[in-house]
Amino acid sequence: MVSYNAGIVCALLALCMVVPSLATVYTVGDTNGWVTNYDYTTWTSGKTFAAGDSLVFNYASGHTVDEVSSSDYSTCTVGNSLSSDSSGATTIPLKTAGTRYFICGIVGHCGSGMKVAVTVAKASTTTPAAGTPSTNTSTTPTTTTTPSTTTTATTSTNSSSGTILSPIVAVLAMTWFAFSLLVLS
Repeated sequence: MVSYNAGIVCALLALCMVVPSLATVYTVGDTNGWVTNYDYTTWTSGKTFAAGDSLVFNYASGHTVDEVSSSDYSTCTVGNSLSSDSSGATTIPLKTAGTRYFICGIVGHCGSGMKVAVTVAKASTTTPAAGTPSTNTSTTPTTTTTPSTTTTATTSTNSSSGTILSPIVAVLAMTWFAFSLLVLS
């Protein structure tokens, strides 16, 4: 009986390990990163961004990632950002559907191409986001920006429109379930 339960536990854990994450992490500009004189409109074409995905901006000092309004994006107006970061590795979670606008807040950089707009679709509950996900080829780990590392306090007015079960939560739940089976039998 114990070997049967151990087999079930192993099978459940193996199943949890192969559960794909429904979220995609996109490295803005791929290996080029967040730089001037790059066509981010071409970079976004063919990609489908969904709620739950994330954008990772990798850039050198002397740049920022500012989330701005549609009109400030269109005119490259700096100084009115909704949020700003200059840490060099900014991760933006795409929590809700809609269009998000990002520019570099250094005067002249937006006009030199440092601007990207992403249209976020509702989260898919059956398949991962379509499109080719970007991979981060940097040897330095990316970090999620927290208010303590931002140069300007980040304001978020968006709330998650849906909850996607994290693979880690799934693994923990299945482990607990499997452990309960072993203890109760």
